[in-house]
Amino acid sequence: MFRTLKNDIDVVLEQDPAARNRLEVAINYSGVHAIWAHRLAHWLWKKKFYFIARYISQVSRFFTGIEIHPGAKIGQRLFIDHGMGVVIGETCEIGNNVTIYQGVTLGGTGKEKGKRHPTVEDDVLIATGAKVLGSMRIGRNSRIGAGSVVLKEIPPNSTVVGIPGRVVIQDGVKVTRELDQINLPDPVSDKFRELEGEILRLKRELNNLKKQQEKSESKI
Repeated sequence: MFRTLKNDIDVVLEQDPAARNRLEVAINYSGVHAIWAHRLAHWLWKKKFYFIARYISQVSRFFTGIEIHPGAKIGQRLFIDHGMGVVIGETCEIGNNVTIYQGVTLGGTGKEKGKRHPTVEDDVLIATGAKVLGSMRIGRNSRIGAGSVVLKEIPPNSTVVGIPGRVVIQDGVKVTRELDQINLPDPVSDKFRELEGEILRLKRELNNLKKQQEKSESKI
């Protein structure tokens, strides 16, 4: 238990340059408080103390702004940065060394029964405001860009952006945990640029055809 608590603190010191020491993290970081409250609530949930488990999760939500259902399964070294507005559903499963930024939702898509929330594998980063909805798997070492909406399974070593989320990088090489949330690829903009280039090419061809036709008519 103490090793788990230490890991929860150490991952903040590794990932957040504003964190200065363990005491500061333990007292002032709401993401750490939410994770610790969840570990207690999840233990009670597994013992079938459902009411008190839900009560703890709601109290934690009130104080931290982070809602984690006590049924969710969370691995080691989860880092919730800032965390306000983060929602993690009941059947969600989160692996080790996962980073989640504020406003992220790991939710369902309706009133379906059984496994209805995502499974997030190890070493995944989910950026600000991303929504991952439904029972699908986010492959290890993947990165979900800010504001993306992911509705389908994501293979390992991928970078996803857009609404709906599109895989824009997948080369089989381990993706670094750092994510440039400003200079993300924009597949929609890229497609518009391709179309613009195609329109310009067609205009040039049309002008050439007009010139040839004019020359033919002048000879007649």
